[in-house]
Amino acid sequence: MPWHETTVAGKKGFGWRTPRMRVGIVTDCGPRIAFLGKPDGANLLFQDTEDRGRGDWRLMGGHRVWPTRPGADESEDAYRPDNAPCEVEIEDDVLTAVAPTDDLLRIRRGIRVTPLGDGSLSVENFITNAGDMLYSGGVWALTCTEPAQGRRYGIPLGDGSCWDCFRIVMFRSWGGGHTSRFDDPQIRFTEDMLLVDPQGIETKRMIEAPRGIIAMDAPDQDTTFLKKTAYDREARYPLGCNMAFYVGPDNFMVEMETLGPEVTLRPGETAHNVEQWLLTDRAIRLDHAETLTGLFDA
Repeated sequence: MPWHETTVAGKKGFGWRTPRMRVGIVTDCGPRIAFLGKPDGANLLFQDTEDRGRGDWRLMGGHRVWPTRPGADESEDAYRPDNAPCEVEIEDDVLTAVAPTDDLLRIRRGIRVTPLGDGSLSVENFITNAGDMLYSGGVWALTCTEPAQGRRYGIPLGDGSCWDCFRIVMFRSWGGGHTSRFDDPQIRFTEDMLLVDPQGIETKRMIEAPRGIIAMDAPDQDTTFLKKTAYDREARYPLGCNMAFYVGPDNFMVEMETLGPEVTLRPGETAHNVEQWLLTDRAIRLDHAETLTGLFDA
């Protein structure tokens, strides 16, 4: 089915449906992917109903694009309002939604969604320098999900080389009032996976994950949602990490995050963080990295 106008999470937008999945994109307030799930299933993405925010910025939920800044993976720039109507273009089943130019940063945020198959999408997250000065930063793609009972999150670790290692950044406090534990009982490691079983304890971690995959297993919906993005070992990432996750207090949401390289953009140039999304036709245990990498190799 081609893109069709619809209402998503109470906002105007566009929908796409296949036998395996349904996707809904909000375009009058974003851009934001507000629905992901099976055609007749529940939304795997979190939608905020409590008007959480910081200043004029509102959480809203779903999947969205944030900018990072060199030396500050999370800054006031990231919390700039992104709730204005978008310009939308649909060509050959590819939908592009671009927000207006930020009046301070002079950048435009956008999402380009390309259906790849029955259960697969390319989600290109980007920022464009719309000003006449330089802009430095990267593209941070956040997907707010619903951590329903029994759902587990996982990130494959290492790259399989003879010098196999990875970096992890742990936070005890951040953002003026957020806290987490170094000895978090929600997090454990297997030989090649970091696993998260949300228990309502607020936590934030950043990880260097060369395989570029983060997954949510949802046995209650008999599916697994995965995101994959390319990793460049020579690029500069925020705190050296290309992945992150956040568990909200009382399990109100879990964020699955990928971070693109930080670059300097001349006027008119664009930085990209392209993710491939998969929604499987069955729930998949996250115990082994090769199980997840094999899904993208198929």
